[in-house]
Amino acid sequence: MTELIDIVVPIDQEGTESVIATWLKNPGEFIAEHEPLVEISTDKAVVEVPAPASGVLHSILKQKNEPVEPGMLLGKLEPADGAKNIESASSQTATINVSETTNILKQYSGLRISPAVKRLAAIHKVDLSKVSGTGHAGRITKRDLDAFLGKAPTTGQPALRAPKFDTSNIPSRKVPHDHMRKKIAERMAYSVQVAPHVTALFQCDLSAVIEHRKANKAAFSDKGANLTFTAYFVEACTHALQTVPEINSRFHETELEIFTDYNIGVGTALGDKGLVVPVIQQAQTKSLLEIASDLTALTEKARSGSIEAADMANGTFTISNHGVSGSLMASPIIINQPQSAILGIGKLEKRPVVLENDEIIVKPMIYVTLTIDHRVLDAHQTNTFLQAFVEYLEGYKE
Repeated sequence: MTELIDIVVPIDQEGTESVIATWLKNPGEFIAEHEPLVEISTDKAVVEVPAPASGVLHSILKQKNEPVEPGMLLGKLEPADGAKNIESASSQTATINVSETTNILKQYSGLRISPAVKRLAAIHKVDLSKVSGTGHAGRITKRDLDAFLGKAPTTGQPALRAPKFDTSNIPSRKVPHDHMRKKIAERMAYSVQVAPHVTALFQCDLSAVIEHRKANKAAFSDKGANLTFTAYFVEACTHALQTVPEINSRFHETELEIFTDYNIGVGTALGDKGLVVPVIQQAQTKSLLEIASDLTALTEKARSGSIEAADMANGTFTISNHGVSGSLMASPIIINQPQSAILGIGKLEKRPVVLENDEIIVKPMIYVTLTIDHRVLDAHQTNTFLQAFVEYLEGYKE
């Protein structure tokens, strides 16, 4: 008897909560190796689980909407090792064999394409990179492929298409997206889709912080810690989050989950390679020196390419210090859904400030934004947090 192959949830999937979204094959149907077999919906994205081998889906152990965890058994696959399976395969693969189908499916594994479209493209030997997708988020549908092959239905409403721009006469070069850029794109698109974003803007005088940093930078350096402005921002966040605990939260359909640990992520740019978000764990328990030490170590690991998944895990709130690259003000998208907010820090620069007595003086100022998930938070909480954050920095003391 042929030994069945386990179909399991990927260990490295994105997201913390996962359920079965849909099975793309029914028991008894043939599937080629690497062809998407089941879709898992997480709190960050929809993940396709490919077939571990060519064969026939033997059994399904987890049904639609059932919760699953990494490594969990989803079903069983009977490998295509006999005439019966190959015969079953032949009725679906038409003029191509299993090996050829598998190779073509591998080629298109990074595109947003349904399994039916992949198989049809393999049969007709279509280069799917030349087909315009009209489905959700640019997904190529069977209708799109039929239209490309000249077999589009002549009745009914025409499929909606994105405007086409002829760029054939414009000199250009194409740079394939790497895995990190694809993940960033997925997370940003998902974040905007699920959460209505609203941004509030304050400004902050860093005079007190600058004086403290001048007086302590050398001492911190002697202890192996680079005393950056970001360390002060993390510390100020722990104070402001205590003032408005609801910001350190996660939205659920029936309740708001408020975290008591302040695990603060700091967006760290990797040049043209994207960004990562290392996390200061339990920042509310740490001194400025401990925060600076953690930041120094994590930043070095990020920029040397040695950062690990554990260094970026369990974040509950994020800071985007976009000012380090010259930006005066921005309204960042919530990077790590399902967090409820993200703090944006603009460029430090000297600006004229009007005092209460109408005197105008020059001070070192930054713009500070808080972008919120408006399902969770309102203007009152947003502004209260920013006010507490600004007051902590402007009145900074040892």
